[in-house]
Amino acid sequence: MTGDILVVPPFAALREKIESVLDERFPKQKKRFRILEADLSEAKIHVLRDQKLHPAKVIVSRGGTAKVLEGLNLAPVVKIQVSTMDVLETVVQNREAGEAAHIAIAGYDNVIYGTKEIAKLLKVNVTELVVGSEEETFQRLENIRRQGIDFLAGDTVSIRVAKKLGIPARIIESSKQAIYQALSEAVLIADTVARDEAKSQMVSAIVENSRDAVLVLDASYKITLFNSQAEQVFRRIAFDVLGRKVQILGKDLTADTIKAACEDPRILSIRRSNMVLSATRLPEAGLTVCTLRAVAEVQRLESTIRKNLAKKGLVAKFHMDDICGQSEVTWRMKRKAERYALTDSTILVTGASGTGKEMLVQSIHNRSERRSGPFVAVNCAALPENLLESELFGYVEGAFTGAHRGGKKGLFELAHGGTIFLDEIGELPLALQPRLLRVLQEHEVRKVGGESVLPIDVRVIAATNQNLAKQVQEGNFREDLYYRLNILRIHMPTLSERAEDIPLLVHSLLLSLGKVRMETPVITDEAVALLQKYPWPGNIRQLSNMVERLLLLSNGGRIDAKDVREALADEEGAEPAVAKPRETRHLGENRTLREEEEAQMYRVLEEEAGNITRAAKRLGIHRSTLYRKLYKK
Repeated sequence: MTGDILVVPPFAALREKIESVLDERFPKQKKRFRILEADLSEAKIHVLRDQKLHPAKVIVSRGGTAKVLEGLNLAPVVKIQVSTMDVLETVVQNREAGEAAHIAIAGYDNVIYGTKEIAKLLKVNVTELVVGSEEETFQRLENIRRQGIDFLAGDTVSIRVAKKLGIPARIIESSKQAIYQALSEAVLIADTVARDEAKSQMVSAIVENSRDAVLVLDASYKITLFNSQAEQVFRRIAFDVLGRKVQILGKDLTADTIKAACEDPRILSIRRSNMVLSATRLPEAGLTVCTLRAVAEVQRLESTIRKNLAKKGLVAKFHMDDICGQSEVTWRMKRKAERYALTDSTILVTGASGTGKEMLVQSIHNRSERRSGPFVAVNCAALPENLLESELFGYVEGAFTGAHRGGKKGLFELAHGGTIFLDEIGELPLALQPRLLRVLQEHEVRKVGGESVLPIDVRVIAATNQNLAKQVQEGNFREDLYYRLNILRIHMPTLSERAEDIPLLVHSLLLSLGKVRMETPVITDEAVALLQKYPWPGNIRQLSNMVERLLLLSNGGRIDAKDVREALADEEGAEPAVAKPRETRHLGENRTLREEEEAQMYRVLEEEAGNITRAAKRLGIHRSTLYRKLYKK
C-alpha cells in the first residue's frame, strides 16, 4: 500500500503545512502519501502522468485544483476544506485590511462560503467572487475594482490576477485541522478501496474460474459482465456484448425467461446444446446474476454425488462373470440379462428361493449405463408395512412419533441415478402397491407426511419366487402394477434345472469358502456326481451351505463320495440315491417343484422339532422366508 494516496497542493505554503501535518500526525503512515505540487491545468497534466506510473487509490487537493482533478475520474478526490475561520484569519492578518471598508473573497464555489458571517464580524462590505479561468477572473476582478475594492482574499488564480490589477491580496490558507481531517478521510477511503479491490479481484477470479457461464444484467437487462465461459458457450467475446440487451445472445434469453429462472431453473437450447439457466436478483444493486451450465455437466455432478453415496455401501458387488455356469439354460439366462442391461426398462426376475436372483440383478446394474450410480436393495418381506413405507419413500420431520429430526431420505431417493432392487416384491403389502405404481409411472416420490414431490431417476428391478399372475387372480397383487413390473422378464432356473453347472459351482464355492481351512481340498468326480443327483430344494444357497459343511467334515486334502453321503445324510436323513430321477421333474414342473419344496420344508421342520432357525439353516433359506412360506395360506 506504499504511496497509495496522492496529495496535490496548489501552492508551496500549503505543501509545507501538509508535510508538517504528516510529520506530526501520520509518522508511521507517511510512506503512504505522495506529494505533487501543481495547480489547475498543470496539475491535470502531472497527475495524469503520475497515475499511469503509480495509480493512487485516492487524491487529496484543494479549491479549483481539486475540482479539475475530480473531473478526471481517476480516483476518489478528497477536498481540503476552507472554513469561515480560515477566511477570517486571512483578512485580519493583513495589515492593509485594517482600514479596508470593502473587501472581496474570491475562489471556486467549493471554497468560498460564509461571507455574510464575515461581513457582520468585521462590519465591512464583502463581495463574493466565484472564479473560473484566469481570463474570466481578470474581467470580474476589474469590474469589482471599479466599485472601489480595498482588499482581496482568495486562491492562487485570483491572487495572480489581483497582483496584475494592483489590488492588495492575500491567499487563503487552510488550517492544520482542515488538512488533518482531509488526510484522515483519505486514509479511510484508501483502506476501503483496497478492501473493495481485494473483494473485486476475488469475485473476478471466482467468476472467471467458474465452470458456469456467468452473465450479470442491469435493471434494463443489459449485459454488464460476461465471463470467459460465457464467451465459449455463446461464441461471442465480451467486448461485443457488454452494454447490449441480453436478447442478442439468443431468442430464448428474454426478460420473462430470466425472471422465471429466478424462481426455478430453466432448460434452454443454446447452439444445439441443452443448458440449465439459473438466475438471482440483487435488488439493492439493481442487478441480476445469471449462470448457465450444460445439462450433461449437471448430470455428471449428480453422478459424482451418487458415487459418494455408493461409497456408503450402496454398491453392487457382483458382475456377469461371477455367475458360474456353462449349461444351455444358464447361457440363455445370462445372454438375456446382458441384453436387458443395455435398456432402462423395468425388469421382473422370477425364480425359486436361493437361485441367485440378487447376484443377477447386481450384475445387470454393473453392466448398465447406471453402473456408476448407487445400487439399493430392499427385501419387501423383511420389514413391517408401516416401516417399509418410510424406508422406501422417506419421511419429513414430525411425520410420526419417533421420526428423526430433519426427516429421512427414502431408498428411492438414495437410488437416484442408479438402480433399486425390490426383492420379494410379491410380499409388498396391498396398501403400498398404489404408491409404488405411481413412482413407476410418474418417476417421482412423496415422503411420508410431506406435501411436495421429488423427481427421481431410478431403474427398478423386482424379484419374486411367487406366481404373480396367480396373485393377481386371487386379488393379492394389483394387476396394473404387475404389468408395469413385467415389462422385461428373466426366469432364474433352479439348481436341478441346471445340474450340469453343479461341478463348476462346487469348485467355485470351494475356492471362495476355502478360507475356513488352511488349504482348499479337491473333490472327487464321484462326490460331484452324488451332488448332481440331489434335488436341492434350497438351490444355490443350500449348495453353498453343503460345500461349507463338506470343508469342515472332510479329512485330509480331498472330499470323496463318503464325505458327501455323510453330509447329505445330515441334510435329509436319507441317501441321495433314492432321489427322484431328474427327468421326471419336468413333468408338471411348477406344481411338482412346489409340492416337493413344501414336503421337504415340513419334513425338515419335523426333524428339527419345530425349531424355525435350525430348519431354515438346513433348507438354506432365511428364517423370515420360512415363516412366510409356512403361514402364507
